[in-house]
Amino acid sequence: MNTLLGRRARILAATTATAGLVLVAGCTSSDDGGSGSKTAAGGVELVKAGRLTTCTHLPYPPFQSEIDGKVQGFDVSLIDLVAKDLGVQQSILDTPFENFKTGAFLNSGECDLAAAGMTITEERKKNVDFSDPYFDATQAVLVDKKSGVNSLADVKAKGVKLGAQAQTTGEDYAKKQGFDPVSFESSDAVLNGLRTGQVKAVIIDYPVVQGWLKDKANASAFKVVDNLNTGEEYGFTVKKGNTKLRTAINKAIADAKADGTYKKLYEKWIGPYDASAASPSAS
Repeated sequence: MNTLLGRRARILAATTATAGLVLVAGCTSSDDGGSGSKTAAGGVELVKAGRLTTCTHLPYPPFQSEIDGKVQGFDVSLIDLVAKDLGVQQSILDTPFENFKTGAFLNSGECDLAAAGMTITEERKKNVDFSDPYFDATQAVLVDKKSGVNSLADVKAKGVKLGAQAQTTGEDYAKKQGFDPVSFESSDAVLNGLRTGQVKAVIIDYPVVQGWLKDKANASAFKVVDNLNTGEEYGFTVKKGNTKLRTAINKAIADAKADGTYKKLYEKWIGPYDASAASPSAS
């Protein structure tokens, strides 16, 4: 992941993903957040006045990606709800994914939270505090239709080259199954590796694959041959000990599930919502 560490962080404007949602600035601040109070509603301390600064890693559709020059997606929409409750606006900082595992950008005061379709793991809990789970995820095996592969077992049996996104649980899963996957920096790079024949199969989160297959060219070239229920749940992260912000995030998630907003956002960005499950299912 040295290439990731060398990337320059970018500030990107977030747009609300829910029609009619208005973000009201509860604190006065300049455009760069340099003036005004850094204390938002509920006594939440922010790194920049009037802004809830979110670290992410782009692109990772449908959770966050640039659409028409603005960062949008499921994660963005949920954190917009948190920002609204706090009376501030969300701004987004694009950073290397490695930082989410270590909490580096949270600890250095560059971001208030991280939202990056990140799986909750015991190892990561050592460095950051997670919100309540907001999404149940599965891993998918996507292959080139011409590869002759019909399962993950086929990938291994036929010696087909497998790809995964670096530093993710998908890559970890592949390694645990005895693969030596080709690592790609981003989800876009994973897809490009499949398109260009660098790999003939990839393991990556199923919602990402769902988004890819909405494109007719991708749907005609690739197919899902396995859906792996790994028991993964996504969570947002805050700096260790930042209880007030963590509580605000959990409240926003709970309120969205209770009033139907979560379902609407899920169906907009992910797909059909399984209301019979205890929590939404990505399968």
